[in-house]
Amino acid sequence: MIKERKYNEILFELKDDVAWITINRPQVLNAFREQTLDELIEAVKSIREDASIVAAVITGSGDRAFSAGGDFQAMMKLNRANAMHWNDRMLGLAMAIRGATVPVIAMVHGHCMGGGHELALWCDLVISADDGVFGQTGAKVGACPTVGATQYIPRLIGDRLAKEMIFLCRTFPAEEAVKIGLINKVVPKADLRRETEEWCQQMKGYSGQTLRATKKSLNFESDELYASWQQGMELLAEIWGSDESLEGMNAFLEKRKPDFHKFRLDRKIKVDQYLNDLDNDLNQDQSKF
Repeated sequence: MIKERKYNEILFELKDDVAWITINRPQVLNAFREQTLDELIEAVKSIREDASIVAAVITGSGDRAFSAGGDFQAMMKLNRANAMHWNDRMLGLAMAIRGATVPVIAMVHGHCMGGGHELALWCDLVISADDGVFGQTGAKVGACPTVGATQYIPRLIGDRLAKEMIFLCRTFPAEEAVKIGLINKVVPKADLRRETEEWCQQMKGYSGQTLRATKKSLNFESDELYASWQQGMELLAEIWGSDESLEGMNAFLEKRKPDFHKFRLDRKIKVDQYLNDLDNDLNQDQSKF
């Protein structure tokens, strides 16, 4: 039996054999920080303590967002030295969801962006209200969507469209997202909870051990992407705390357009100097022997 737990950043409710997990930070569009991730991991892992649970539903509180992704106030404190503390939490939540003994449903409304969209990607099923919007905004804000997005989106919607979504920060409204296979179903916002409950009740009539076993089997191929996750987190660790990353996040918070081109120009100067040294045979010890 699940012990009563007190959470600060999420809500956890057991109702009709379904675990409802809600990110409760509507003031920041349910963006998550380290404390949020810790609570989500604990809540998802606790599901295995009650074998009567049929399914779990993850959603966001308020009227505007499922989740806008990582909280910039937390992410701007990250750097190469401490990156693993964030990255390991992201991986930990992903593995908790994928390893859960029941199907996990993302119940989306409003913004489902960046790391929030990766959270939905980790779930087994995604149902969205008609105001749902899905996207990867890393290139706009100097982040790197390598904790699920680069691995799963190409498998869902194809390589070309995935690159458009990531490179061009293309967003998909729910009606379009369901057509391309990014999500399972879109319903009127007023019907979202009821439709999700119907999914859960439908699964309640099915064999729990079959659902558990077939979830493992369905995840077999994508579980082999674990090495890609590890590489992705190392890539992300090099991004955190860089001047370029901070420019993107500061620009977002200051509601201005980021100036990423200055970093390209800086790299050009360094590469030009390198090539000049190469062309002029300066890439050797110049001292006299």
